Amino acid sequence: MTRPRAAALSLSRRDALLALLSLGLAGTAARHAAGQAAPPAATSAVNVEDGVAIRGTDPVAYFTDGRPVAGRRDITAEWGGATWRFASVANRERFLAEPARYAPQYGGFCAWAVAEGYKAPIDPRAWRIVDGRLYLNYSASIQRRWERDVPGNITRADQNWPRIAVQ
Repeated sequence: MTRPRAAALSLSRRDALLALLSLGLAGTAARHAAGQAAPPAATSAVNVEDGVAIRGTDPVAYFTDGRPVAGRRDITAEWGGATWRFASVANRERFLAEPARYAPQYGGFCAWAVAEGYKAPIDPRAWRIVDGRLYLNYSASIQRRWERDVPGNITRADQNWPRIAVQ
């Protein structure tokens, strides 16, 4: 028995990678145009940029100040494989005493994206505390979308997170 020959179309490795990259960019552009959060290339369970969690924002300040506050480069702690910055030593001590209380849900990735089944970066200004838990989102528009069904989005994100966290 003779095996059928492969189709004559043959892509070089470079062409194949360019095609895949183009598809990824097209998907990102389509999500952006639709006002959706774009998935990042991150594979960490904590949202980090240059090793720093949640864009350098003090996670405790959301609870104590009721707003996002930039953390200082000289007041940090290591937790969850990331460097966390804090606006004060007191905030750092609060975090270290109870990191699960202050760390944002879903590793600080966009809560709406996790509910949709993927990771996305955040804007520290798009946030909400629900039942004592901090949720961050990609942008103000995504935050508004997430807020249309907070309980449903949290339920879906809680179900998705164990699978997504390891991606």
